[in-house]
Amino acid sequence: MKKAIYILLFAFVLGACDEGFEDLNVNPLKPVQVNAENKLTAAQLFASSERYDNWRANLIYQSTMMQHMANTASFWDGDKYTWNRGYASSLMDRYYGNAVKTLQDLLFQLDNEGAPDEMKAIARILRVFVFSRLTDLYGDIPYSEAGLAVLEGITKPRYDPQSEIYADMLNELQESAALLGTGTSAYGDADIIYNGDQAKWQRLAYSLMLRLGMRLIKVDPAAAESWATQAINGGVMESNADIFFVPHTVGPAGVNQNGNGEVFLADGSPRLSETFVNFMIDRNDPRLTILGSLPEDTGEDDGDGNDILRTEGERLDPAMQRGLPNGLDSQLLPGATGEENTQAFTEPNRLLITGLDAPMFFQTYAEVQFMLAEANVRWGLAGDAETHYNNGVRAAMEMLSMYGEGGVIASADIDTYLANNPYDAGNALEQINTQYWAATFLNEYEAFSNWRRTGFPVLVPVNYPGNVTNGTIPRRMSYSESEQTNNAENYQEAIARQGPDELTTRVWWDVE
Repeated sequence: MKKAIYILLFAFVLGACDEGFEDLNVNPLKPVQVNAENKLTAAQLFASSERYDNWRANLIYQSTMMQHMANTASFWDGDKYTWNRGYASSLMDRYYGNAVKTLQDLLFQLDNEGAPDEMKAIARILRVFVFSRLTDLYGDIPYSEAGLAVLEGITKPRYDPQSEIYADMLNELQESAALLGTGTSAYGDADIIYNGDQAKWQRLAYSLMLRLGMRLIKVDPAAAESWATQAINGGVMESNADIFFVPHTVGPAGVNQNGNGEVFLADGSPRLSETFVNFMIDRNDPRLTILGSLPEDTGEDDGDGNDILRTEGERLDPAMQRGLPNGLDSQLLPGATGEENTQAFTEPNRLLITGLDAPMFFQTYAEVQFMLAEANVRWGLAGDAETHYNNGVRAAMEMLSMYGEGGVIASADIDTYLANNPYDAGNALEQINTQYWAATFLNEYEAFSNWRRTGFPVLVPVNYPGNVTNGTIPRRMSYSESEQTNNAENYQEAIARQGPDELTTRVWWDVE
């Protein structure tokens, strides 16, 4: 596949030397410059990332803190509010050396080559997404000086206050959106997200502006309304065709495979949380057996040493699905559930959504519709809240077809769901943002951020023995431990300003 070739070329060319001897003035040890198109492809795949941080930051920590998943394995710390510094810092450890560095290099190259403004705008929008994920997870982070070790010799970047980072990110989106038109970008199909469609990138810029503007609800409501208004007026996503995602293929490990899929291939222990499964069961939600299925192995044998296996029909029987309570280990499991192992509990559907070629979602049309519904409830913006709510639920269900035929939900079934679970104006913010939580399954970075912003869904914390949060759900992840020695002065300045480098410290926009 072309996507795999691009990233392979990126890796190979960066390490390649000039083997020609025609021109004695060419330094044979100097790397060949990679073209901008290939760097964009690489940056997009780096944003989706690999097994390492998807396993640790996305799934081990955030998916279980947000009670989408549960796990009895001791190393799944997020399920128990215990602290593994290496796991907590994993996104920081991967993003700076890969996505951030590549995007900084790309922007430098585009400037030097006099590239069209639209190419710079697309890179800037992707850069905002990458940094928004970092700052939302950690708070104050290296931003203005990040990724400049080679370009400017900055090996100990300062940590910028999150308030300043947000101001700059929103300004970047504003300026970048204004530089985009309706044609095809010079990146062409090297842009594996939108195939160079400038209009879609522009709608993404305004959709991300809406997301980041809404993040300010607690810390600066007036600014939140102002940015939301600008985003809505600019033009946000219009349908599922605008979804911001990276397509993946089954190829060489670490090249273009879905990082979550790599986790599920390596780790059979994750189960869907009782909270999430019960949410779907209580509402007769047709997503239940698309997102979840029982394990094939029942955990029993037939007396002759042969495993008893479930049929596909049994695995996908809605009546048999059962979520695993959060905050348990293998010793606590029997007393809490009556089960000796977790084979009786629903896992992420290995028949459909856990593949190495699954799409990796960053922002969806469903999320945008739910934010528009909330903007209407709060400020009277964007038309009718109920219409946006219904559109969001429908889009969240219809987008599952992107996993394959098994993910298709009939329109009539969605109609039935909406009729049985109608919009409730008296409970609008909770209902909207609980559906937002359901729609961000596997994009746990966004589920965690939106929960901190709104407080919804209402989650009951666990109180696992030895937890480090006094039985409260964490509010952030912690910095790389190496920063305490390698970048000590800037690290100390950040924690003096923000608060202790702990899981319970709140980021700037997450005020109590």
